[in-house]
Parts: sequence; structure tokens; C-alpha cells
Amino acid sequence: MADVTATDPYLWLEDITGDDALDWVRAHNEPTLAELRDERFEQMRSEALEVLDTDSRIPYVRRRGKFLYNFWRDAANPRGLWRRTTLAQYRTDTPDWEVLIDVDKLAEVDDANWVWAGADVIEPDYSRALVSLSRGGSDAAIVREFDMATLEFVSDGFEVPEAKTQITWADADAVLIGTDFGPDSLTDSGYPRMVKRWRRGQPLAEAQTVFTASKQDVIAAAAVDRTPGFERTFIRRAVDFFNDEVYELRGEELIRIDAPTDASVSAHRNWLLIELRSPWFAGTVEYPAGSLLAADYDEFLSGTASLTAVFEPDAHTALHHYAWTRDRLVMVTLADVASRVEVLTPGSWERAAVPGIPENTNTVIVTTDELSDEVFLDSSGFTTPSQLLWGPAGGALEAVKSAPAFFDAEHLEVVQHFAASADGTAVPYFVVGPSNADGPRPTLLGGYGGFEVARTPGYDGVLGRLWLARGGTYVLANIRGGGEYGPTWHTQAMRENRHKVYEDFAAVARDLVTKGITDVEHLGAQGGSNGGLLMGVMLTRYPELFGALVCQVPLLDMKRFHLLLAGASWVAEYGNPDEPSDWEFMAEYSPYQNISPEADYPALLMTTSTRDDRVHPGHARKMTAALEAAGHRVRYYENIEGGHAGAADNAQTAFKSALSYNFLHRMLGSVATE
Repeated sequence: MADVTATDPYLWLEDITGDDALDWVRAHNEPTLAELRDERFEQMRSEALEVLDTDSRIPYVRRRGKFLYNFWRDAANPRGLWRRTTLAQYRTDTPDWEVLIDVDKLAEVDDANWVWAGADVIEPDYSRALVSLSRGGSDAAIVREFDMATLEFVSDGFEVPEAKTQITWADADAVLIGTDFGPDSLTDSGYPRMVKRWRRGQPLAEAQTVFTASKQDVIAAAAVDRTPGFERTFIRRAVDFFNDEVYELRGEELIRIDAPTDASVSAHRNWLLIELRSPWFAGTVEYPAGSLLAADYDEFLSGTASLTAVFEPDAHTALHHYAWTRDRLVMVTLADVASRVEVLTPGSWERAAVPGIPENTNTVIVTTDELSDEVFLDSSGFTTPSQLLWGPAGGALEAVKSAPAFFDAEHLEVVQHFAASADGTAVPYFVVGPSNADGPRPTLLGGYGGFEVARTPGYDGVLGRLWLARGGTYVLANIRGGGEYGPTWHTQAMRENRHKVYEDFAAVARDLVTKGITDVEHLGAQGGSNGGLLMGVMLTRYPELFGALVCQVPLLDMKRFHLLLAGASWVAEYGNPDEPSDWEFMAEYSPYQNISPEADYPALLMTTSTRDDRVHPGHARKMTAALEAAGHRVRYYENIEGGHAGAADNAQTAFKSALSYNFLHRMLGSVATE
């Protein structure tokens, strides 16, 4: 084992834009591109870009008043258009869109590499917006006030320099803002720890502080509900990634919403919803983790509320997400990872299933209207392109948009299996491949396993074009650490139990070989961010299970992850390496500390982004350097921009996808029996 815990010879690679570090990056990019940018790469890049840029994609929307808003990128508008239309226009085949902001033109005028980072539009009149723009796709962004009537930026309006800013409208002439106010204004995680009320025309330095969190907290942020008759201001103090204290701010008074800190709380009109991540005794009743509880908002704050269990999980079913219309609650659950949709009537909480959701599919709430009962749902499967359903919650929904098929799925089938992990837990996984498969085939295994993120069986045109249509089999592993079976599927694999994440993934890999779906020589795996950590562990602890690995924007040095960029915010997930008892279990799997010169590692493609200001590119750089020093070959590529997604526009996404899939095809072959 290479010992880099005491002295790290590659710390210099953590200098993100240092000349020496970027020279190292360029020197590593060149041979990777020279090898992988061949004729097949160019064909796949073109096919991926066609999927990403096609005008036949569904333009997903958000309702704001009488308009539906959409952000759109295509070949002619690579940075994108923020635009809007009416429902009547939207339901036509060729809607008439009004362009609000052309980001390409704006970038040209400003001579800046702008990437759209969203807009907060004031309610209920939708007259102004706070527009966020990122340089190169980083989390840090600038903010400018935009007039929704004149379609121009307000010359003397609210404007915030580049930072990881949290901002929302308090009223037409004031915002609540957390940003980099100077020394001691950020948490150890690099996020705002102060919330200030900033009034129009006032210098930012003179804004009134309304809340200050601890430097050890993750973030402090404000949210404002401007629903007429139910106006409320909330302050959230994130103690760690999974624990919040939430307050209503009334004048100068903070009133605690006294739910468990690890629960998610939200208010809608006169209702309060509490989603539990751990069991909760309330009165004489214990509600299980994963439950959704409802109460009258004012009664709960006064301590007199009775709670109603709107949803309780079982062994196979978990709450996935939910959203309000004006008078209905729309709820999506997962039953063995497949979506179910129900509409609930508050008060009685009667539930009615939304019919017509196919098996083994992923359905999500795209948007709802809190001033009416309109809902948009998107439903797709591994081999079934998206359908956008629209209508009243609780009524008949109709398909108003359909995405095209980007690959031929006629001879593909989707099958769900369960693998037994090391502790006997049944771990589900989906296999997407030829229905007439004969013998082991090139197979790509994907997974994530962290932060209660559920990976679901949705349509991916790029994956279909570049992998499935070329004879590959795709497998999605629903390993612990995710949220596929609710919060306990996550919490049982945190910190000292994180080994279960990796044991689950390894169990699926072995099961694929046992079932004859593939063999080790033709089995690859791919993951990014926390999934990149998963790939690093597969490389260093389970190298005998794989023929190739693609490790993207990864965490890899768990000894220093909490010191780099947003890493401190993830201590609750992984542990604190500065605590000897925590480092004891983290050191067992931390990839950077577990490189062996004697190991026979599978082929590895390592990718990251210079502009990623969430997961530091130093993880990928240092791991690559250490692997090379130990005598192992690594193919490395770092995008100079692109943020945590690794790509700032469709062209970069297509490039990154083609690079990864070409590598996998080269390493795993086009047919397993060749």
C-alpha cells in the first residue's frame, strides 16, 4: 500500500489553475485524446450531439403565472435561451417562444464564458427576476436583476459579484441574501453563514444581518413564500448535510419549526409537511423513517397539532418525491424502484392512483401550479422515450409532448434481478440488453450509492445510441447509500458502514458473471462524483471483478476531502478524517491511500473538470499521478471548464460521452464472443 497520508508528494496538483498543475493536465490530456479521438469517437460524438441538440426533444417547462418558462440549448444556441410561451402555444407542434435572455449573445457582449445558473422570479406578479450566471459552469455565480416587462437587466438593480450566493425576493424592493460578505462570512464548507436583508439602493455592505450560523455549519439560507394570505419567511440553518434547524422569521423573531432536525419540512397554505429520515416518537405514536406526516401549520407551531401519516413505507415501497398544486398533493413513490403516482386530497388525505404508468419506468413531477391544480408529469423507461403528461391533479391526464426514440429498442428487454450482498441484503439491479443474448456480452455497470439519491429506470438517448445500439448491455445497480427504498437504505450505509455500498456493487458485478450475462473481461463500470469514489474503490479493492472503469469528477483522497472546496459539507456522509476513530474506517477504503504497485488493475479512464468548484479536480489529478508512480497506466482527461457536471454545454457533454464510450468499447470489445 502506498503511504501518502503523512506526506503527500502530489499536493501541488491541488493548485487548481497553477501553471505547473495545468501543464501536467495538458501533458496528460494529449496522449488520451491521441488514443481515443479516432473515427469511431467522431461518429459517437456526432451521434451524441444529435441527441442533445435535436429540436424534437421535449422542452420542459415551469409555470409562472400565465406563462410556461423553459431553458433551451441546441446547435444554434449552445449556451442557451431563457424563453416563455403560453399553454395554448405550448400544446401546438411548433410553439411561438418569446426569448427573454439569449445567453450566447450576452456572453459575446460581456466577453464572458457564461453558463446559465437559473432565475428566481418574484411572485405573485412575476415582474422582476434575479438571474444567476456562472463562469464556465462552476457553482459560484454572479446575480443580476432582470425586468420581465422590458426584457432588460435593471441598470441600478440588485447585482452580486461571483460567489456561491443564496438569494431570494423578500419583497419588490428587498432581497434576503447569503453570499461572500468578506472575512468570516462563509462556513468551513465555503457556503454563506449569514443571511442579510438587502434593500434596493442600499450598499451591500450596509445590509441588515437577520441570521448568522456557525462556521462549522454547512450553510444558512432564506426562503420566502409569497402566496397571498400565506406569506411567510423561513430561515434554514444546515448543521450538517442531513440536519437542519428551520425557523419562521416573524419581524425580528425566529420561531423554530420543532420537527426532527434530520426531517425535511415544507409549508403549503395552511399545511405543514414533515418527511422523516429516522423514526420519530410524537406523543404516544412512533412514526417510521420514510414517513410523510401532515399537520395544520399554525397548530403545529403552537404545539397543539395532531399529526396525520400521509404515507408510511413498507419493505418494497418508499416515498420518492412530492409537490403541491393549489388543492392537491401529488406524490411519487417507488415500488422496487419503479414509479407509482398518487394524488391526495388534504384534510381527508384520500389517495387516488394515477393510472397508465407502465412497469419498470421512472415518472417525475416536472412542475405544478400552486395557484391552480395543473400538473406536468414526465414518464419514461430504459427503452421507452419520455412522454409529458398534463392535466388537473386528480383528473384525466393527457400526453401533450412525446420525445423521439433515439435508438432501436425493438430487440432490447429490461429485466430486474436481485443480488445477495455480503450481509445477505437483496440488492436490486436492472439489466437492459438484447432479448436474444447468447453468452457473455460487453456490459456497463452503473451506480451511485450515496446521499439518499435514488437511481431510477429512465430513458437516456446518449447511452442508448453510444452503448446499447452498438451491442452493449447496460446494468443499473440500486445499491445502498441511495434512496431507492427510503432513508434507511441510505443511513445503513453511512460512515463506518460505508463498506456496504461497495459490497453491494461488487455483489452485483459477481452476479452478472454468475448469471452468464457477462464475464470479467467484458464487464466495465462507470460513475461520477460520489459514484467516482465508488469507481476508485472498485479499482483498489475489487480490481479482479472488472475489465475497465470510467471514473468521473471523483472524490478519491478521503484524508483531505473535507479540506477541499465543498468537501466539509459531506463529513456527515463519510466521516471526519481528522478524528482518529473515523479515519480508521475511512482509511480502509480511501482509494488514494490504497494504491498497490503489485495489483493488477483494470483499464482506467479518469476524467474531471478544472472548473468544478464542488469536487476538487485535485482528487483525480493526484490519484492519477500516484497510480502512474506505482507503475499503472491511466488514461486521463480534464475539461478546462464545465463545473461539477464536467461539461458546460451540449458540445462538451457529447465530447465527454464519446470519450468514455469509445474507451469502453476499446477495452470491453464490441461482442463478448469475439
